[in-house]
Order: sequence, then C-alpha cells, then structure tokens
Amino acid sequence: MSETDVGSATGLTSTEAERRLAEFGPNKVAEEKAHPFRAIFGKLWAPVPWMLEATIVLEILLHKNVEAVVIAILLIFNAALSFTQEGHAKNALSLLRQRLTIRVRVRRDGEWRRIAAEGIVPGDLIYLRVGDIVPADVGIVTGDVLIDNSAVTGESAPAEAGAGGKAWAGAIVRRGEASALVASTGSRTYFGKTAELVREATGAGHLQQMIFTIVKYLIAFDAAIASGVLVFALSSGMGWSDIVPFCLMLLVASIPVALPATFTLASALGTQELARSGVLVSRLSAIEEAAAMDSLATDKTGTLTKNQLSVSAITPIAPCNEIDVIRYAALASDEATQDPIDMAILAAARERSADTKSYIIRKFVPFDPSTKSSEALVEHEGTSIRVIKGAPGTIAGMTGTAVPPEADQLAGEGYRVLAVAAGPGKQIALAGFIALLDPPREDSARLVASLHELGIRVLMVTGDGLATARTVAAQVGITADTCAPERLRRDAANAAVDCGIFAGVFPEDKYRLVQALQQAGHVCGMTGDGVNDAPALRQAEVGIAVANATDVAKAAASIVLTNPGLSDVVSAIETSRRIYQRMLTYMLNKIIKTIEIALFLSLGIVFTRTLVITPVLIVLLLFTNDFLTMSIATDHVSFSRHPERWSIRTLMLTAAPIAGLIVLFSLAVLFSGLRLLRLPEDRIPTLVFLTLVFGGQGTVYLVRERGSFWSSRPSRWMAISSCADIAIVSALAVFGILMSPVSGAVVLELLFSVALYLAAVDFLKVRIFRFFGVR
Repeated sequence: MSETDVGSATGLTSTEAERRLAEFGPNKVAEEKAHPFRAIFGKLWAPVPWMLEATIVLEILLHKNVEAVVIAILLIFNAALSFTQEGHAKNALSLLRQRLTIRVRVRRDGEWRRIAAEGIVPGDLIYLRVGDIVPADVGIVTGDVLIDNSAVTGESAPAEAGAGGKAWAGAIVRRGEASALVASTGSRTYFGKTAELVREATGAGHLQQMIFTIVKYLIAFDAAIASGVLVFALSSGMGWSDIVPFCLMLLVASIPVALPATFTLASALGTQELARSGVLVSRLSAIEEAAAMDSLATDKTGTLTKNQLSVSAITPIAPCNEIDVIRYAALASDEATQDPIDMAILAAARERSADTKSYIIRKFVPFDPSTKSSEALVEHEGTSIRVIKGAPGTIAGMTGTAVPPEADQLAGEGYRVLAVAAGPGKQIALAGFIALLDPPREDSARLVASLHELGIRVLMVTGDGLATARTVAAQVGITADTCAPERLRRDAANAAVDCGIFAGVFPEDKYRLVQALQQAGHVCGMTGDGVNDAPALRQAEVGIAVANATDVAKAAASIVLTNPGLSDVVSAIETSRRIYQRMLTYMLNKIIKTIEIALFLSLGIVFTRTLVITPVLIVLLLFTNDFLTMSIATDHVSFSRHPERWSIRTLMLTAAPIAGLIVLFSLAVLFSGLRLLRLPEDRIPTLVFLTLVFGGQGTVYLVRERGSFWSSRPSRWMAISSCADIAIVSALAVFGILMSPVSGAVVLELLFSVALYLAAVDFLKVRIFRFFGVR
C-alpha cells in the first residue's frame, strides 16, 4: 500500500472513512480552469504585443491618434482571431476528473453500499466486476480478474490479477470478480500522477520567439539608420519637429504589425482545410510547429497497432496440423467470457474454416489464473476428448514433456504464446502452439515510410516488453536500437539520440523522452491514444491523438484525428509545410519592405533635406503593404520534403540584396519626379507612397516563387486583393484623398515601370535564393 496499510477485508467504519477523506482529500483530480478574460489577456501579453502596445503609447504621446487607433485595431484583431480559433480546445484535467465520476461498491460499517468514486479513501474495501473501471489504485484481496491496462500503461495484452496483485485507477475489468483494498486515491494514483504531468506539461512554441527575433533585427537595423540620419539632420540644421516623426515612422515600419494576425489567419485556414480531411486542430501553434517537426515519437498500442489481439502464427506438432491446433484451441475457448485471447482464437478458427460444429462440448472450465489454463471435455464421433490450452510450461507439465524450442523462439520474437494439448482422458499430447500479437494497422508501415520520406525520424514508445516492441517495430519499418526503460530514466538525453524503440515505459518516461528531444533542439511530435500518453501529448510541440483515443488523450493533444489510422498525420504535416511556405513569402516581403523603406526614406532626407512622405501615408501603408497582404495566407504553394526551420539570419541575408535593388528603383522614381516630371513639392509624397505600395505588391509576387515568378499561379483571393489594393490606392492618388493628387498617366506609368523592373529583378532573385539556400 502506497498511502496506508490500514484496512482489512471487513472494510472501514463511516467515522474512519470521514477522517481519511479529510486527510487524503476526495478521490478526484484537481481541476484548473482558465478564466476567459485571462485567456484573452494572454494574447496581449507577449513580446510582439508589448512592442505594438509601446508604439500605441508613443503615438498617443505625440498626438498621432489616428495611427494609434489603426495599430490598436490590428492588435485586437489578432488577439480575437487567435482566441476564437483556440476556444474549442477542451480542458484535459476536467476530463480526467470526469473519468473518476463513477459509482463504486464499498464495504462500510460491515455492509456493502454504492457510493460515488469521489468518496472512497485509502483502506476502503471495494468490489470489482466485469466492465467496471477501477476507481483507484488497489490491491486484490480475494478473487481473480483480467485487467485491461491499455489505456493506462499502454500494455496491449490484458493482465491477470489475483490475491496479492494490483490494479491501477482507470483500468477496465474484462473478466472475473474480486474484492480489493484501496491503496491510493486522487492525484496520488498512477492515473492521478498522469493528470499532474498533464498539468505540468507545456508545449514549447517557437512562433513568438521567431517573430520577436525578426523584430529585434529590424529595429536594430532601423535604429542604426535613424542614428545616422539624426546626426546628419542635426548637422544640417533640420529641426526636431521633422526628425521625431521620421524616427516614429521607422519604428512603425519595423514592427510587423499584421504578422501575428497573418500567422493566425493562415493557421486558421489550414485548420479548416484539415478539418475537411478529418483532422481537428485545437492549438493553432501546432500547425506552425508541425512544419518544423523532425522527430515523431509514436505510441504502439492502439496507434501503430489495432489494440486487438490476433493469431499471428500456429506451430503444430506432428501428427497434428495447423487446423487441428486452432480447432482444439477454439474448443477450449468460450465467446461468452469476452476474453480477448478467446475472441482472437475463435476469430482465427472461423477464418481458417476450422469446423467445431461436429464436436459436442460436455464440460467447459474457463481460464483459471491458478492453473494458467482453460479446459473443455468434448465428444466427437462417439469419442471423448479432453482439450486444454494455456501457458506452455503448464501444458508441457500436464503432458509430461519439456517445452519445445519452438515455443521459446516465438516468445523471443515478441509473441504471446499459448500451448494446446488434446487426447482421451489423461492421455493428452501436445498438439502445438499459437502465437498471438496485437497486429499493426494496415496503414502503419506506409505511414512510417511516408514520414521517413518527409525527413522525420520515427520513434516507437510502448508499455509492452522489449521482444514485442522489436517485433512490431520491424513490421512497420522502424529499424533502430531498442532502449530499456532504465536507460531512459538514467540518461534520457543520450537515449533519445541513440535509440528509436522504447519498451516497458511509463507515462513519465514518455514525458521525459519528449523533454529530452526538445532539449536536444528537436521539434517533437507525439501520437497516442491512452491516458498514459496524455502528459507527453501535452508537452510535445505537436501532440496527435488518434481516432480511438480516450477523451483525456484528445483533450491533451493539439491535433486530433477523426478517421481510423494515422494516414492523416501526413496530410497535417504537408498542410503545415504549405503554411510555412506562405509565411516565408510574407516574411521575406516584410523584411525587404522594411529595409527598403528605412533606406529609401533616409536617403530621401539626405538628398532632399525634407521628409519625402507624410506620417498619415505611412500608416496607410500599414494597410496596403501589411494588412491586405494577409491574402498570402490563401496562396497556392507546394510543400518541402524536409522539416522547415526558421533561419532568421538566412532571411535577412537573402532579403538585403533584393531590398537594395528595389531601393535603387525607388530612388530613380524620386529623382524622376523631382527632375524629369518636375512635380510640385506637395505631390512628391504621393509619388513616393504609390512607389512603396506598387513595389510592395510586386515584391509579394517576386518572392512567392523560389524559382521564376511565372512558375505558378497565385490564389484567386490573393490576386483579387492585389488588384483591389492597386485600384483603391490609385483612386485615392488621382482624386487627392488623404494626399495631393497626381494624374492618371503618372499612376499608370509608375505601375508599368514597377512591373517591368521587378520582372528584371526576378532573374537575380532566383540566383540569390539559390545562393542562400532558400527553398
């Protein structure tokens, strides 16, 4: 007993039970609910929102109220969108608590009564029957039961538990009846400790860190530019009233205001696409993380396998053949018991047309844990035959022979082995052996191969023994060293790198494995179906619950499959990598435009000694270049065959030369307006604004393809957004709304020039991408 050794076969008194209830607490898992306002506030409490909020304050202090409102709207839009999309995620701890809300037969004050599971305490005597969920960790006092631990420990084969044996909270009684003494309740149970791990587990997200890193680079670049311009302006006699707005414009231009919203929108659209394929996403960050996932730790039982025993091999012993062996085994089985082993044997007998109808069963003795066998007395054509099936050692002893090497070989290969004997009276002889295994799902081998092709390392973790784990792993195509749980607990860091098959593990071991992979720099996925998988599912960046998973596993996961099998995991990865490509387009465009705007406006001040664009037009640029380019989230793109990881250094180095080429064009337009067109001074900001808008839209199409820009067509919404953007901005410029008007001819000439120049830049872009490895 882990909490108390006090208690007996007579049970507790009500007084003692009340005292223990006060001492140990109710038999439930503590539930922690996040208040909706706290969840919404969390969307506004992160590095990027902080920067936007600081910008809003600065805008207000400088009496730029319109600009402050625009940025605030974008910030709130992103928070609301993210909160709405993630609002469907359920609380795993709540479901764990509900799992314990059952009625229990308990002996109190010398009599049996039924009470809610929450009211039992350590030392209580309870009674278990077929179909019961074990309400706490218990020790068997009398009786024998067959316990299904698959949802708790991950072990596929049911386990016998007699007097002195144990049963864990959350397990299911498949056969037999027993009285049991409660050892641990609530969060102290094996089940409850799993719940605590779920509470502690926090999936490591990389999105905020990535955005924050990009913003730091951009602000550092703009700060350097602003410092240089400040020195020049002060030495040239320019006033603070001109320089402060310029610095503020650079700050606003540096922060990717719409980036969080674009990521959220792209992920939300991806989740809708996946939902149509039977994949439900409860945590949007999992979409972004799935693109970078390079390791997938998958549970075996019920995930790679069917969680259903089946006959995998039959080894007859002369003069019997395979049909004789399975027929005798079927005669010693009974469908009424619903024993998983009996059901597998009866199914195999039907598949092999092993006729048992001509046999009359005179007597049947169900499986007895004390003898480790089941037995039937049958009559066939006037002859009485005794048929026995059970543990090889037991049956061999009954026949007076040694266990043949065939049985040891099958056991060594990971099978659960039964021996079958038959004969008249006491003259029984060994007929052969039956090997049972929880078989892999039909799609498991194909899934593993597809994941390997996508550059993902697949690891298998299971509560089953080493031999069984090796056998299943070989069948599904996982070829790696096998790791015993002791090594994982002793040296998780090296075990996670050296091994690919982990056997005999507990929930905390799976949790430890995921943490070790994350600490080694891997983006980790985890698939599972049971309570035992929940902590690891929550901890992993990408937790995937399969269709037949428990509610607890589904609530802990960030992705839930609704179709049988694991094939949809591949679809989820491919979709996430498409989203990555869309966001790569957005990021390259944003970085290029930020560098271009900072350099262009700074050089504009140096050459003209005045601001070449107004603060109002910079804010309008937020919509035209940031907000409206959110349509990139709908673009048609392909996916990479390798995990995608953000390399900020590569993005900056790739964007810089392209931005430099565009700056040259923008300066040429500026000087053309001043020298060739001789536009009035108040028309120059309009020309600069149009140049930045048209160039921004053109840059999107320039960088959306890693090859030539004409290699693929953009999405309909992206094309409509661009056309609408250009049309609206052109109309504002021609009619002089928010800016001084310019002629339609100037607008058309500028638009044509931008398209022609960017088409020429595309030739160099392909080589720049290739040089820096942007794919």
